[in-house]
Amino acid sequence: MINIGIYDEHKLMGKGLELILEPVPDFEVLFCTDSRDKLAVLSQNRSLNILILTIHDTSVRTMNLIVRLSLANPKARLLILSFDSSEDTIIKIVKSKAKGILGREASKKELIEAIYTLRNGFDYFTSSINQMVLNQYINKLETPEDKSEGLNSLSERQIEVLRLWGKSYSNQEIADELFISVRTVEAHKNHIMQKLQLKSMVELVKFSIKNNIIEI
Repeated sequence: MINIGIYDEHKLMGKGLELILEPVPDFEVLFCTDSRDKLAVLSQNRSLNILILTIHDTSVRTMNLIVRLSLANPKARLLILSFDSSEDTIIKIVKSKAKGILGREASKKELIEAIYTLRNGFDYFTSSINQMVLNQYINKLETPEDKSEGLNSLSERQIEVLRLWGKSYSNQEIADELFISVRTVEAHKNHIMQKLQLKSMVELVKFSIKNNIIEI
């Protein structure tokens, strides 16, 4: 069971998210609040897996809230729903250490996939946001040691999965493309990250570009 918390300063919108997520068999919505004071207490629940925050501005107060929540309960991975998908806003959110970001164009399917992805220990950006982050950071990230040898440790199928994953295909889309199950896709992803010693989607895509697996 994936335990979820929801915060939206607009109570009606928060309840809308709750109604979307409650029917999913693997999901348990522990709380839905529009109060920052209550959020500070509720978010410290150690059984909380995913904390969804809808933000309507990128003020210092809001960015500090994200940072404080990530520090207060490191086990709860933060998924940000942002109504502003401008480059400046997205980069601010990334710098605040949020693990997942969905823009206003995100679908119900993407919301659910993001929750599963974060629960499995990976970052989640929608395709447009992922590209934006890459454009900003691909040349600024600290260059890791050369992992070309790591590429040789991957099987042909893992390289195929890596290529599609780096192009922001969903688990289901990768499974359909390669005629394998979603569970097999997830297993390949875990093995790829372990073999390449990568910790985030941005590092993964950077590696893929460097080794000519994908292009931007």
